[in-house]
Amino acid sequence: MGRTIKKAAVLGSGIMGSGIAAHLANVGIPTLLLDIVPAELTAEEIAKGLALKDRNVRDRLAVAAKQKLLKQKPAPLTSKEHLHLIEPGNLEDDLDRLNEVDWIIEVVVERLDIKKKVLATIDKVRKKGTIVSSNTSGISIEAMAEGRSDDFKKHFLGTHFFNPPRYLKLLEIIPTKYTDQAVLTFMKTFGENVLGKGVVEAKDTPNFIANRIGTYGLLVTVREMVNGGYSVGEVDSVTGPIIGRPKSATFRTLDVVGLDTFAHVADNVHENVSGDEQEVFVLPPFMKKMLDNGWYGSKVDQGFYLKKGKEILELNIETMQYEQRRTLKTASIEMSKQAKGLAEKLKMLVYAEDRAGQLLWNIIKPTLLYSAEHAQEIADDFVAIDQAMKWGFGWELGPFETWDAIGLERSIQKMEQEGERIPAWVTELFASGKKSFYENKIVEYNPKVIHLKRVKDQHGVIKKNSGASLIDMGDDVAVLEFHSPNYAIGLDIIQMINYAVDEVEKNYKGLVIGHQGKNFCVGANLALILMEAQDDNYFEIDFVVRQFQTAMMKIKYSAKPVVAAPFAFVLGGGAEICLPAAAIQASIETYMGLVETGVGVIPSGGGNKELYLRQLEKLGASGGYDLQKAALATFETIAMAKVSTSAHEAKENGYLCVTDGISFNSDHLLFDAKQRVLELDASGYRTPIRAKIPVIGEVGYATMLLGAQNLKNSGYISDHDMKIAKKLAYVIAGGRLPEGTLVDEQYLLEIEREAFLSLVGERKTQERMKYMLLKGKPLRN
Repeated sequence: MGRTIKKAAVLGSGIMGSGIAAHLANVGIPTLLLDIVPAELTAEEIAKGLALKDRNVRDRLAVAAKQKLLKQKPAPLTSKEHLHLIEPGNLEDDLDRLNEVDWIIEVVVERLDIKKKVLATIDKVRKKGTIVSSNTSGISIEAMAEGRSDDFKKHFLGTHFFNPPRYLKLLEIIPTKYTDQAVLTFMKTFGENVLGKGVVEAKDTPNFIANRIGTYGLLVTVREMVNGGYSVGEVDSVTGPIIGRPKSATFRTLDVVGLDTFAHVADNVHENVSGDEQEVFVLPPFMKKMLDNGWYGSKVDQGFYLKKGKEILELNIETMQYEQRRTLKTASIEMSKQAKGLAEKLKMLVYAEDRAGQLLWNIIKPTLLYSAEHAQEIADDFVAIDQAMKWGFGWELGPFETWDAIGLERSIQKMEQEGERIPAWVTELFASGKKSFYENKIVEYNPKVIHLKRVKDQHGVIKKNSGASLIDMGDDVAVLEFHSPNYAIGLDIIQMINYAVDEVEKNYKGLVIGHQGKNFCVGANLALILMEAQDDNYFEIDFVVRQFQTAMMKIKYSAKPVVAAPFAFVLGGGAEICLPAAAIQASIETYMGLVETGVGVIPSGGGNKELYLRQLEKLGASGGYDLQKAALATFETIAMAKVSTSAHEAKENGYLCVTDGISFNSDHLLFDAKQRVLELDASGYRTPIRAKIPVIGEVGYATMLLGAQNLKNSGYISDHDMKIAKKLAYVIAGGRLPEGTLVDEQYLLEIEREAFLSLVGERKTQERMKYMLLKGKPLRN
């Protein structure tokens, strides 16, 4: 029988420890969360007459950490229901309980002496074969293992999660020379398949891979800012999305991470490397002054940026005063906006002779050289370095992919002209005739990782238009990929849905609806609807809505199983595409909601009906339908435009059924959805039978309106919100019919479409649509 992890223990309940415990709970692993016994009582405990020997005092740190998980933003738990899987305790009374678990994760303070002491204690109580790991951001794993028993050493390694553990994909796994190969292989597979991580094997060197390269890159950026006389805001304006890095760029990232945390990481490298390299990891004087002032960043609301009212000010590093934020404006920045793809954009920027070009070249060049110089020291392969930077720091391209993008030949030529020494292995690679690092490079992927670009190259595209492509993904399964601007639904996508279902019914076992863009789908093309409404072209809007409704019914009653694979934002029409599918396989990070009321309308693609049916199914599981409860739950979810904060919450909101699947690793989503299609096909999938739907009618309509009226009377909703609520209640109730009347689906679609069209014609709805398009947030008028 293979190894499994049924239960785990996390030692240390700080932000990182409790975050790891929450992530383990998210994937369904019961976890002990243990911390030290407090040395003194709090004022509150004294007031309650408690003593140090009382168990709730002794467990205080872990209990408080567990409760904090419910208040933290972003939420560490994918559902509040998972909190019960975390059991708090302390490192004295519960030490023997470590023999109950299969994996012990040490997350105590970042000091070798303290870690060694904790690990020695674990060694005495753990059962043989239990995996033990240290979540350190850079302390030597080998040094921690010294003096431990042979069985401990065989089962010990580093597991460096990135913070916050739920959201950041990278997990660096660091074996020692003693680590059993089978344990290493198991942890890498477990990390990827169960924890949903991007796993990179790192060597036991200072700060491992991502923090080593990332810290160097950040400090080089600071150095260039000082040398070139750039401002904090100017640097951030060119080190974010424009070069394929996160929106937080450089200094906003440092504010989020915390300057104190960053300084600790930089000091760790500084103390463990030598020569010229050491100098780079010394913080400049202005950063030391910030540390002295306690200007750590977001946690104290002051760092490189300071928010005053609605204005965000930047720190002037010369005067140490805050002033208006500046951005860098140059010809190359303007030109890069026209470039197709990131590689072209980077080339345009790094070789430009203006201030933006000079800054970016002087940041990127040393980072590429540093990555190459230390590649063999920190990792087995340069691919691991690229993956670590993408998964840990959110870079779109890792260092070697960046180097390929700007052109190996041209960049090496420029570097050599500037007197730089190119690492021997890079010159050898170039001398061998290769024009890039990835030329003929075979990258091994987990078979569960499906890259649609590679699938297209292999199997070709069955059919495509401006909005979507139908692709053969192998094993007689097709995938419908959206690629319209912002993945918005227009007639092009609707046409492809119709074509896809027809084609699959003839020639395939089933269809997956999914892709690998930024968001699954953020709904209908709002600009188009607004334009048609302002031109009083309601015939055209009616035509599009009818087409959309027909396509959704086609998905629902397809003779072959259709599985939707949603991820990230799945809003409005995006949710409506998923709801009628035979099954949904959702990424754990799925933010799903019927949000149409925010733009002054109600769902029009069958979303009201489908959510109501799911609520009926959910409530009817215990026997007997409760029409009133189902209608109210549907009304509340749509009227309040509730969006799930995870796939687990989407189940709680009724968007997902109990039988719908959840993928913890976003890279495995398409594979899992494809497997679902094959399972449905193998089990003899049959088209659902069209059945009439029981509605609540007049009674439920009145109840829903009463709730909305109370909100209006209390000042929570406007007159226009009330108008929308009336239309929504009418549609969900099935009109003013007797309670329990059985109606046809088409009837519900008709009244839904009529309600939508009447609301589109309202001036206040059009104002909401315009505001959403301009500001990206709802207007409450």
